[in-house]
Amino acid sequence: MPEFVIDVMREGDWEDIRAIYCEGIATGHATFEENALSWSEWDGSHLQSCRLVARGDDGVVGWAALSCVSDRECYKGVAEATLYVAADHRGGGVGSALGRALIRASEPEGIWTLQAMVLPENKASLAVLEECGFAAVGERKLIGRHRGRWRDVILLERRSRVVGVD
Repeated sequence: MPEFVIDVMREGDWEDIRAIYCEGIATGHATFEENALSWSEWDGSHLQSCRLVARGDDGVVGWAALSCVSDRECYKGVAEATLYVAADHRGGGVGSALGRALIRASEPEGIWTLQAMVLPENKASLAVLEECGFAAVGERKLIGRHRGRWRDVILLERRSRVVGVD
């Protein structure tokens, strides 16, 4: 039985969320960012809905959220998924549980496509997303500079079977 529960993210969770994000930054394979954003910057860059955490006995052990990919009306149902798991809780099902919960939360919000961009070296994230029904749709070659070198990302998508189907 999992030693965590999926819950709605609260502003008070920010320090735990930020610490987990900083662990990802430190790996060099989770994000192009070099520093964690402030709460106000992070809050302003993510959708207000579909913000989830995995809570364990020792606080937040993972988090997931969505951000808008475009302001254009035709893309209002497309969002970018972000998911992070604390280093000492990786491999215990937290990522998969958050991914599935994020999908369940996104569909009532009218999201028909979730996308994610993952550095190719981040095999664990790729595996979690694929387990949640995401499929690689392409590789963006040399898309950004990170720590002094050009890096690729793999673009993954998951199309809802519920929302936006005619």
